[in-house]
Amino acid sequence: MRIVALDLGKRKISYCEVKDGQVLRRLTVSCIETLETELGVDQASAVVAIEACREAWHVHDLLTSWGNKVIVVDTTRVRRLGVGQHGRKTDRVDAEVLAFALERGGIPMAHVLSPARRELRRWLGVRRGLVETRAQLITTARGICRELGQPLQGCVVKQFLTHVRKTNLSPEASAVLTPLLKTIETVSAECDMAERQLAALAVQEPVIQLLATVPGVATIVASAFVSVIDDAGRFEHAHQVESYLGLVPGENSSGGKRRVGAITKQGNRYVRSLLIESAWTILRKTSANDPLRQWGQAVVKRRGSRIAVVALARRLVGVLWAMWRYDTFYDPRILAQAGERAAKHTAQSPDERAQALQRASKKRRVLKHVEAAM
Repeated sequence: MRIVALDLGKRKISYCEVKDGQVLRRLTVSCIETLETELGVDQASAVVAIEACREAWHVHDLLTSWGNKVIVVDTTRVRRLGVGQHGRKTDRVDAEVLAFALERGGIPMAHVLSPARRELRRWLGVRRGLVETRAQLITTARGICRELGQPLQGCVVKQFLTHVRKTNLSPEASAVLTPLLKTIETVSAECDMAERQLAALAVQEPVIQLLATVPGVATIVASAFVSVIDDAGRFEHAHQVESYLGLVPGENSSGGKRRVGAITKQGNRYVRSLLIESAWTILRKTSANDPLRQWGQAVVKRRGSRIAVVALARRLVGVLWAMWRYDTFYDPRILAQAGERAAKHTAQSPDERAQALQRASKKRRVLKHVEAAM
């Protein structure tokens, strides 16, 4: 098959085809559809390398539909292929380096998400953008009120508008806050819509309902975890998943001396932050008898809360992955035994499973009710 590499830039795409260590053809085009003359169904099939990026999934699907084999390259390991070597990094050079690396073999491949998980991830991105926008607007409104000597009392986000409208603000403060409050109201409505869409998608994913049985893990956290991991079977053990999400300590053991540092922070930053939030929730709000909380509290006593919460997030990743792989709900008995091995061999009855899912559903309803009442 032909060997081709594409460098997907924001404004242009660099095409490079190689054979036997020689460049056969170069092109620069403005959009991927233009390359139908080179890689379309009427052309000889090619193995095409592209770097993982925002456009990669669309390009992967299009080129595959044209009859090509597409390899998505892991961007965290492209330097070992020679990308950026000797200070030379342009779209044209990158495409050439990828093409020759593909011809040699051993190119580091990235996982291509399934269509269902891509949609889940898109809606999580929409919700995240809306939540962050709303938080920034509320922070701005609170800052203005403080500046005018009328600080607002604390309240949950979803009650902010009601709280402000019940507050006796001066005409000057009311005039300044009006455009902000209107925007917050619009963003909140859109955020509710995005959460309804996510809830509908979660219903179609039984694994999300399963993972949400873990204390401190709600639908959003479970959905984000599933949207990034995509397939639990592509990892052989929990440590690989923990490393994939950047929750393992970095290590430099050259020279015969082992040196371990802070976590690597590789992988999806958003999922990692959600897992950290879940770990805080487990430490502060779950039952004192829960084995996850007990394990985390033991680490707090030895290393302090900041290190403990990261360690607990890492352990939570292993628990979620094992539950997914072995199709088990959260069961403290399993966690109190031998972790992953127990998850594989411990029998769980259909009634216990149904009760666990029902408790998870009730937990979500209670949280929403509490938020609305505050």
